[in-house]
Amino acid sequence: MTRYYAIDDANARVREVRPILERLRDDRDAVAGAQQELARFRQSNGSDDHARELADRETVLRDVVRRMQRDVARIDAWGITLRDIPSGLIDFPALANGRPIWLCWRLGEGDIGWWHEVNEGFGGRRQLADLE
Repeated sequence: MTRYYAIDDANARVREVRPILERLRDDRDAVAGAQQELARFRQSNGSDDHARELADRETVLRDVVRRMQRDVARIDAWGITLRDIPSGLIDFPALANGRPIWLCWRLGEGDIGWWHEVNEGFGGRRQLADLE
């Protein structure tokens, strides 16, 4: 069953989800960099120390990916749809005059000020003040 957010509830949740989205964005960037570094490291020296360091680096990378998975699961458990990690774009299901819509928010914004129809994406965002 879909949970629909009232604007005040969604704004309250934004305060909780913002640091999670920031961490996800940072972790995503860290994972991308670590994967490139790991690929280069795998092609280098094959000593015992090298093998241990490679295993340590892989463990750290797996731990970051697991944290990301937990963060995404938490956002999902709140009924929020994560659209884009780099921009921290999320949608909250809501009702407007009985019809489902998305309340749209991303990192860098204050309170929720945007919405779009369920069959539209970010390009269909309209100001909350224009909601009918």
